[in-house]
Amino acid sequence: MRAFEFERAATIDTARDAMGSGGTVAVAGGTSLIDLMKLGVERPERVVDINRLPLAAIERDGTTVRIGALARNSDVAYDPLIAESFPVLSRALLAGASAQLRNMATVGGNLLQRTRCTYFRDTAWPCNKREPGSGCSAVDGFHRNLAILGTSPSCIATNPSDMNVALAMLDATVVVAGTGGRRRIAFGDFHRLPGDTPHVETSLEPGDLIEAVELPVTPFFRNSTYVKVRDRASYAFALASAAVALDLQGGTIRNARVALGGVGTVPWRSEAAERELIGKSPSRELYKRAGESAFRGATPLRDNAFKAELGAKVVARALALVGGTQQ
Repeated sequence: MRAFEFERAATIDTARDAMGSGGTVAVAGGTSLIDLMKLGVERPERVVDINRLPLAAIERDGTTVRIGALARNSDVAYDPLIAESFPVLSRALLAGASAQLRNMATVGGNLLQRTRCTYFRDTAWPCNKREPGSGCSAVDGFHRNLAILGTSPSCIATNPSDMNVALAMLDATVVVAGTGGRRRIAFGDFHRLPGDTPHVETSLEPGDLIEAVELPVTPFFRNSTYVKVRDRASYAFALASAAVALDLQGGTIRNARVALGGVGTVPWRSEAAERELIGKSPSRELYKRAGESAFRGATPLRDNAFKAELGAKVVARALALVGGTQQ
């Protein structure tokens, strides 16, 4: 780890101003950033501690729930308002990492969590995400855990966050304080597909500071869940996961939300699966079709082709948990 300057921000304005200078990163829980600094992947010139900022509240304002960027993952997961209104988010957070890490990790940090791709984290290998234009070692290397949706010849790295999958399903909005003032970014626009610029991972601009995530209080989001499949039972990243919610009225699915994790370069909202479900009666066969439709257009490689079948079954399982079946 190379030497860096360190300071503590006392206000949102001072933190935002500090973030506007090149080579500066913010630290809160540090559960990901510090690891990457030790590995030499992140090499900031200045680190700004933002833990003193008043951004940890979880509160409801009319039809919106606002979760501060500095709210700890464990606090969000066990908050009664979240557990009741958005059980999918609570379960996704509890499926991630370990209890110790959840006690430190923050919502804002989780939004910015970087890939666990081996080639990204090992500076001995070429990686377009780490060094633009150097190449993608994973394409012809070991890619069993990597993405099959949203990939490009430049990058097949998977977004590792469980929380982000739930937020994609929940129509979340990210509130950002920037040099031009405060703005709101739809969650689907927050993370960027790799394309030819995999090193540009979000729509944040220099000087931007994440303040909060906002969730619409939508009644059928209470009927939601998160299912995660991984190589071991705990402290492991998803091979495939699904966040789903169903609005069931009179034996018909009136509305649906489906998002996927462990399979996409970004948290992956599947509108194809949602279209397959809406207007139909719940059944195992319908859930199977919805799961399969979520992976049409996938681009698997040699070692991760199994993820399409696995992911489809994870979607079907999650839908059965919230929707039941009539056959």
